[in-house]
Amino acid sequence: MADQVLDARGVSCPLPILRTKKMLTDMPTGATLEVLTTDPGAVKDFEAFCRTTGNDLVEQDVDGSVYRFVIRHGG
Repeated sequence: MADQVLDARGVSCPLPILRTKKMLTDMPTGATLEVLTTDPGAVKDFEAFCRTTGNDLVEQDVDGSVYRFVIRHGG
């Protein structure tokens, strides 16, 4: 279970990434954020976001049209 959840369903990139970045800024290092989105482009976007920002993509899966990502804040 993640420390916080961001429901970004129904909005297109870059908004899920921007909202994720803002939420992570206010979270302590090591905390986890679960992000839900319906944008299929988010898969590549979140992989790149985590790779370039030092955050860890802990989990990712899809259930129907909802993409789920769990990100650990790397500080």
